[in-house]
Amino acid sequence: MSDLAVWWVFGAYAALVGLVIGSFLNTVIHRLPEDRSVVRPRSHCPHCHATIRPKDIIPILSWLLLRGRCRACQGRISAHYPLIELLTALLAWLAYVRLVPDAHALDLAHGAAWVVFFGFLALLVVVTYVDVRHHIILDQTSIYAVPFGIAGIGLLQALGYEGWLAISWKEAVLGACAGGLLFAMLAVVVLYVYGREGLGWGDVKLMAMIGAFLGPLPGAFTALLLGSLAGATFGVVYMIARRRRAMLPMGPALALGAVVYVLYGDLILDRLLPGVGQWREVLSWVLSGR
Repeated sequence: MSDLAVWWVFGAYAALVGLVIGSFLNTVIHRLPEDRSVVRPRSHCPHCHATIRPKDIIPILSWLLLRGRCRACQGRISAHYPLIELLTALLAWLAYVRLVPDAHALDLAHGAAWVVFFGFLALLVVVTYVDVRHHIILDQTSIYAVPFGIAGIGLLQALGYEGWLAISWKEAVLGACAGGLLFAMLAVVVLYVYGREGLGWGDVKLMAMIGAFLGPLPGAFTALLLGSLAGATFGVVYMIARRRRAMLPMGPALALGAVVYVLYGDLILDRLLPGVGQWREVLSWVLSGR
């Protein structure tokens, strides 16, 4: 088998893993906001609570074969279940293409990078859906993930990973502190100026998590910039469509900015923000103590 064929096989495996993880994310999305276990009880119909058989939980395929209905009671099963699975599989594939760009990158370091950053993207999927539906950002998918982000970056550094998104564990720590502190200061300023909460503390924790995985410069800064632009655009479109103002959740916009940076950040930096990428060289020099 040629090297290119092997690369495609691993890519297909990455997408398959994404489908399975997406199925699990559906459970997380629906149970964590209600403070329920994501392990027990087993998956069941939201209408009749009948336990779903193993053959009926095959990602996407089972939903299609059952035509979006429960086998036991024929109650409708929302289309967002297969959509979350499909989205997660797509992100897994795109992350693979980005972090393992060719057959020469099929090694432990690049594979570990895919695991770390696909895990990061999966967290952002949960953040987005839960914030849109419940207007909360769970600690389990934000501040509790900070140590895992720092540990993951430390592991990649120990393995000698030097590809896209490679930063040091010191930058991960600084990114978590800077991201959280910046948004905390903004939250206090907005509260003082407007007399009401404009940024939730969930957003503060989310920004700390993003900083832990991406580092402060250019990662978290660029993700914040992209997220702010996306949030402003969504807000304007919403006001035009609904002809009224509304407080839209910031979490999905920040998550989108982080996803775009992970997948296409180098292109954005080269073409739109060429000076920002140089800041990281200065930061790395400072942190190295030279």
